[in-house]
Amino acid sequence: MEPRDRFAVNLRKARQSKQISQEELGFRCELHRTEISLLERGGREPRLGTIVKLCGALETTPDELCAGIRWNAKSQKFTFKK
Repeated sequence: MEPRDRFAVNLRKARQSKQISQEELGFRCELHRTEISLLERGGREPRLGTIVKLCGALETTPDELCAGIRWNAKSQKFTFKK
């Protein structure tokens, strides 16, 4: 698993909990629906500015969208928690 895959799961859950479409989310944060789709499928790793826009549109925090993603300095690898 890659960090973008965990982010994708978190983003999709956050959007669905607000009961809005990908198109509506894109409108709220000035991103195209296809960009939202790519992010939700793990096809693209988001930039910091994109994360901030998504958080504003979903009324959440970067911590929530990045939940479960950790860097392990000893092993030099990402770790993931459910």
